[in-house]
Order: sequence, then structure tokens, then C-alpha cells
Amino acid sequence: MNQFSDTAWERVSRLRGAIHALPFNTELAGGTLSTERFRGYIVQDALYLGQYARILALAGARGPDGAVLHAFASCALEAVAVEQALHVQYLAQFGVDAARVANAEPSPDCLAYTNFLLATAYHEPWEVLVAALLPCFWIYWDVGSAIARRADAANPYRAWIDTYADVAFGEAVRTVIGITDRAAAATTPAIQALMLTAFVRSTQYEWLFWDGAYQQRGWPQV
Repeated sequence: MNQFSDTAWERVSRLRGAIHALPFNTELAGGTLSTERFRGYIVQDALYLGQYARILALAGARGPDGAVLHAFASCALEAVAVEQALHVQYLAQFGVDAARVANAEPSPDCLAYTNFLLATAYHEPWEVLVAALLPCFWIYWDVGSAIARRADAANPYRAWIDTYADVAFGEAVRTVIGITDRAAAATTPAIQALMLTAFVRSTQYEWLFWDGAYQQRGWPQV
């Protein structure tokens, strides 16, 4: 019998292919992504992570027992800490000061994604929240690992690539996958269906986030 993660991963197989084929990711792999596009992405990702870390803490606190709290919080928040350290490096490299990040407005895609996760954290069962959080880990590992296999060592975005292809990050991803699978196995078919819907929606937001960064999508002027 398939685990929840097997079913969910297969369910988004076509969308995963579309994520890999996005201009942002293909140009990043080739080292040709414009500095301006990457700079905008890093600023928005920093805003996203500020909310994501809080939602991860909620997921840990809502877990069914202390073991899940410890496992989920430690692996997930450590992964976020690694990402935040990467942002500090890139913000300095690309000349973005802390004030720009602090004063930045979330893009439509960033705001929609974090609002979806927050709504899930406060209004849906814990199992659904865990499923909604999983794609951010898993998709990044998938993309980072694929890019690492073909990117040149001199790629200007090599630090980003290496972070998400790193063995330690992969272990964190596998831990969250395991938590999600155990949560699904212990709940009802109705909740499992909601979990799958949340997993798909977050994967769609992953596509939107990268596409929005490449298109430099912002808010309509007033």
C-alpha cells in the first residue's frame, strides 16, 4: 500500500515538471538568471520565511505528542535557519540592506502563499497543516538536487544550489515526509483527502512564487 507521500508526489508529477522548466530555475541552473530577478526573489523569500518559521512553530506545538513536537520543530526550524543564513550572504552579495527587506511589501504570490498556510494552521486539522508545509521542503530539495547535477561549479548562484542539494537538508526533508506519512496513516480517509488537497495547493503556490519572481509580479498601481 502506498504511503501518503507516494500518492501526493505522484499527484503533482506534471506540476513538478513545470516547476523544473520555469525560466527562473532553468536560468538559475545555467548561471544566467539576472541579478535583479534573483535580488527580488531573495527579498520575497526572506519575507516568506519570516512567516513560515512561525507557522512551523505552530505545527510543532499542535503535534500529538512531545516526540513529534521535538522532531518537527528541530528539523524544520534548522532548515529555515540554514535558508536564512543563505539570505544574509546573498543580501550582502547583491547589495540589499536589511532596511529594504524590513520595509518590503510581500508580493501577491508571497502574501497569498503565507496567508494560505496561516489559514490552514488556524482552521484545519494538524494533519492538513503538516501536508501543506511539506512541499516547501520537498520541492526545494527536488529542484536543488536536479540543478546541482548540471550546474557549473562557477555558477554565481552555487551557494543557493548547494544549500538545497545538501545531504543535511535532504535528511530534514525525509524527516518531515515521515511525520506526514505517519499523520496520514493515523487519520481518517476524509482528513487524508484534505491533506492531499493542501499538498497540491502548496505545490501550486511554489510554482506561482518562482514564476512571480521571474515575472517580477507586483501589485496593480493605485
